[in-house]
Amino acid sequence: MSLLKNQITFGRYMRRGRRLAVDPKLFIQDLQFKKVPVRVYQPTAPSHGRRRGIIFFHGGGWVFGSLDTYEKVCRYIARESESVVVSVEYRLAPEHKYPAAYEDCLNATLHFMKNIEHYGVDPARIIVSGDSAGGNLAAAVSQTLASRSDLPKLRAQILIYPGLQALDFNLPSYQQNRAVPLLLRERAAFFALQYLNGDASHVEEVLEGSHIPADVRLKYRKWVSADNIPEEFKTRGVKTLAPTDCIAEVYESVKRFCEPNLCPLLAEDATVHQQPESFILTCEYDVLRDDGLLYKKRLEDNGVPVTWYHIEDGFHGIISLHDYCGFSFPAGKRGLDSIVNFIKGLE
Repeated sequence: MSLLKNQITFGRYMRRGRRLAVDPKLFIQDLQFKKVPVRVYQPTAPSHGRRRGIIFFHGGGWVFGSLDTYEKVCRYIARESESVVVSVEYRLAPEHKYPAAYEDCLNATLHFMKNIEHYGVDPARIIVSGDSAGGNLAAAVSQTLASRSDLPKLRAQILIYPGLQALDFNLPSYQQNRAVPLLLRERAAFFALQYLNGDASHVEEVLEGSHIPADVRLKYRKWVSADNIPEEFKTRGVKTLAPTDCIAEVYESVKRFCEPNLCPLLAEDATVHQQPESFILTCEYDVLRDDGLLYKKRLEDNGVPVTWYHIEDGFHGIISLHDYCGFSFPAGKRGLDSIVNFIKGLE
């Protein structure tokens, strides 16, 4: 356990990012929303009206990431889209298990929505967004807010290669990209278990699928199935795997994987139908590609407008590497610009 703790500590140190020089185009301040640390980015240029407000939840497998890690990404989005961006520093696993991160993101969002007049934001143009684990959190927050009649409706959600389910780690993208950085198949299961339980003692069972009973798997098969993945994404090394027998003890420890606040892909149609206009970015060389594709289908099947941007030569985490240590990937820049263009089109 101490070795794992040291590995996580070292990983956080390596990903910590650093504070950047002052940007004359942005007014940046660190605040707390309901005791949750946030960083607010406000364009300094005069505005003809109230701006869009974007709440951003960073990625990092619920274990890594910080305000500083995503400083360049958030600055870019705020500056290029001329929007107010609120980056949220939620509590991390394994020290803080589910639902701590979800609750922090929800509470920060609620505070912002109730106090938008302080930031010059249009209440009709509030957007939740995030990448990877942050995309998971954005989808969960969006689903929760759908039933709130006392608040303005979200204008949109932006989900950047989100992880949205933990029932099946053998979908085509998991098979095809199992050893592709930056997110290996085994690490995806490891992170999900760290977030859920604060340990990953059942990672092998989760990877092989013995953590879910047959009746539960059958219940969600209409939403979590390779059958719902377009054929063009199955051309690279995909096998049909026989289901494994469930181990009751393992299921008992992970059964909260069936909660939509943890796995938003499993939300009922009545909730998905209420989701705002959506932007989903996927990458071809990413184990989480199919989570995004499956949620895209669910949203579209429920009449929700979806803008989908697929990076054919992209890999997981490519957006977070924007201008990282002096270099960028052209595909990542294209993806980031597609996000900005989507935001600018939201009136």
